Amino acid sequence: FPVLMSLSLTAGFRRSMRLCRRKSRTNQQSCYARCPSSCYSTLAAPYEEVVRYQRHPADRSRLIILVGPAGVGVNELRRRLIASNPREFQSAVPHTTRVQKSYEMNGREYHYVSKETFENMVYSHRMLEYGEYKGYLYGTSIDAVRTVLDEGKICVIDLEPQ
Repeated sequence: FPVLMSLSLTAGFRRSMRLCRRKSRTNQQSCYARCPSSCYSTLAAPYEEVVRYQRHPADRSRLIILVGPAGVGVNELRRRLIASNPREFQSAVPHTTRVQKSYEMNGREYHYVSKETFENMVYSHRMLEYGEYKGYLYGTSIDAVRTVLDEGKICVIDLEPQ
């Protein structure tokens, strides 16, 4: 199954709902109220109660990363999410070293760059993710993600773990 990952970390720990799953329907008390002292201190607990995220108009848009191995549908999930609400969701335009095809437009399908430029972006930590496929380099730059976020949209990208 694909994994939906929003880049939100607290005190260096991954958010989890493991402790809150066992909350009974009759006892709607939060995890914090049931264990008020030591186990939920910021320094000691790797778990945090999960609640539905409600974005306020003043909040910046977020990056959503869909992670899953080839064939599980993360690309399709990304496409459907964007198609369901294109005013809210958008993909970042990736970079590549492959040759531009006649029907493609630079900045629409890909940002076409030389191998040297791409490698300089990697070495200067300007790439969020990158990889090689059939001898060409592909990747998503931090600037491409910022472009989407600056438009006030939620940036959605999909990754295949290596």
